Amino acid sequence: MSVMAVVYEVQEPVAAHPGGAADDGGEAVVVRVHAAPVAPGRHGVPGPRTFCGRDTFAMRAAPPQPAGQPAGQPGTTWYGAEYADRVCPACDDAVGTD
Repeated sequence: MSVMAVVYEVQEPVAAHPGGAADDGGEAVVVRVHAAPVAPGRHGVPGPRTFCGRDTFAMRAAPPQPAGQPAGQPGTTWYGAEYADRVCPACDDAVGTD
């Protein structure tokens, strides 16, 4: 598998009242986890489209994978375990497993 980036499709916090500010401390909720090829010459920066064809412009890049946990090692996944229920099946198929 070529170098890839993990990106999050997020839902921003909504305002309590129309025209009002979003709730204090509200964080964006990760709705779906996607994988994208890395932009040419830009290590860690996702390209314009995910492997499933979605636009990455409004998505958030996942934090870099911790050292000592490289992708492709037995028992590791390309996404964080806390997001296992939100992984895009098409991206997961495209990334595959070793």
